Amino acid sequence: MKTIITQFSRLFVGILFIISGLIKLNDPLGFSYKLDEYFSEPVFNMPFFVPYSLAIALFLVILEVVLGVMLLIGYKSKWTIWSLLLLVILFTFLTFYSAYFDVVKDCGCFGDALHLTPWQSFSKDLILLFFILILFFNQKLIKPLFSNKIQNILVLTSIILCSFMGYWVINHLPLKDFRPYKVGTNIRKSMEIPDSAPKSVVEMIFIYKVNGVDKEFTEKDLMNLPEGAEFVDRKDKIIVQGYVPPIHDFKLELNGEEQTDMILSKEKALLIVAYDLEKANVLGLQKINELHKKATAKGYYVGLLTGSSAEVIAKIKTQNNFDFDCLFCDATALKTIERANPSFVILNYGTVTQKVHYNDIEDLKL
Repeated sequence: MKTIITQFSRLFVGILFIISGLIKLNDPLGFSYKLDEYFSEPVFNMPFFVPYSLAIALFLVILEVVLGVMLLIGYKSKWTIWSLLLLVILFTFLTFYSAYFDVVKDCGCFGDALHLTPWQSFSKDLILLFFILILFFNQKLIKPLFSNKIQNILVLTSIILCSFMGYWVINHLPLKDFRPYKVGTNIRKSMEIPDSAPKSVVEMIFIYKVNGVDKEFTEKDLMNLPEGAEFVDRKDKIIVQGYVPPIHDFKLELNGEEQTDMILSKEKALLIVAYDLEKANVLGLQKINELHKKATAKGYYVGLLTGSSAEVIAKIKTQNNFDFDCLFCDATALKTIERANPSFVILNYGTVTQKVHYNDIEDLKL
């Protein structure tokens, strides 16, 4: 019985690590954005790690896949199981911290393919920890499946293939798009909230300064505020989360006026997505003017979407001689639309028909 349980744990942990790692390796930039949340001030306040988020993301996801492979084939079982144990303890701590302090809404364990709440992620990690502990206390039952030479070849091959996949998707696009803006999506329809959809239950929280200290009060408490309490702020606390449409933050502004409907009503629209113009690839920006002329000649509306400030937009337009609309959109939404900076999206009456990386601009079907 002990052998059966141990081998089941081996298969369960190994396969889950490979699947989880490959899903994130399909979109390492997305996972790096999630790491940025952990490194930010509201969470661990370690901004010095932010420039290395992508490198850390790639290392972790490749490690996940390779450790899964190593466990399945029984390669260096003691080292492998110790590594898995330390890794899952780290993940368990992060998911518990996120859940308890409500600071990161989705751990990104399975990328955009499967969204888990912080408490669901923590529960998943506890289950993983349970099975890894079974492996830890029964290490002698984990035997290699092949000779040392074949084992070494398999592990080295997994490292090379994972590294190549990471390189490819960063310099092109994810092999599989799990995001709300994938090709075939109608943005307008994805923003709609059905009449029958459950509504959120929200409680208003009032913050008052009492004896120099900020304290929170509910609406019921307002009739019994301490003497001398000074109003500071008000915030909404979600008690029950209602229906949230797949796309809920797509809002385009031009010179302070909303132009979302105008863009989504175009038969032919080419959108250049650059969430941060100052961080945009210089060679990618240099390709835009020629593309603009080609698209305009074929009847396309061309607009650049960015989360950069008006000052940065003006500077980049001058430097690159851009002669088309530059619309403001929330940077987080733009990161969700596409990972490359810049990237190119074609819309037909609000439906996404094509998306390409700046390295693949010649593949655009205008």
